[in-house]
Amino acid sequence: MVDDHDLEGLDPYELMAAESARLDQFFSAASESDWEKPSRCAGWSVRDLLAHLAATEDYNEACLEGTVQQFLADVGAKGAVDLASANEIGIRELDDRTPAQLLDLWRTHSAQNRDAFRARDGGDVDSSVGPYPARWQAFHLAFELATHADDAYVPVAPGEAADRDAWQARFGRFAIRELKPDVSVDAHDGLTQVKGEGVDVELADDQFVLAVAARLPADTGLDPATVAALSVTP
Repeated sequence: MVDDHDLEGLDPYELMAAESARLDQFFSAASESDWEKPSRCAGWSVRDLLAHLAATEDYNEACLEGTVQQFLADVGAKGAVDLASANEIGIRELDDRTPAQLLDLWRTHSAQNRDAFRARDGGDVDSSVGPYPARWQAFHLAFELATHADDAYVPVAPGEAADRDAWQARFGRFAIRELKPDVSVDAHDGLTQVKGEGVDVELADDQFVLAVAARLPADTGLDPATVAALSVTP
């Protein structure tokens, strides 16, 4: 059984709602020129990022409906050979939508899926690896929303930053334990230490969050093996 004590006291559905609201406010205020600005995701504009968010809600719906394998087969039939190509197909299929239409699509679909995940709390949903706790999946989705908000350079109020880093670090420690059970993960005084499988590193929680999301800057000084070991991004 995966040790999920770091998630105790957190509500993943409220975290999803908060990050969705942050993104919604940002996208609602975007100007025409803002949509073409580059995001932190290589090759993606801000508009591409919103299209990606809208497209991934189809996968989330498949998780809720128990149709993930059919969803993956359908994406494969469109030419997807890996996650990157699947993401690109999802974005390009929405090229005919205006930013306002994309925002409305994502806003509506994400709210429906979030409510459905909350309703399944305590049970399982479908996933690419089979049945998976709905609550854990909601934490993964909340972290993905937060990561993509940062990818779009969505502002974070100074008073919110510390708590936001803290819950993401807590999720990151859970996610590493889940993916790499032989690795030791410990936290103290705003730091996270990861040790095992050739890795022994201690990072401030804000840097640890970047590492978990595979967003560490290239000049961190960490070797590639350590960077790979800290990432839980497919």
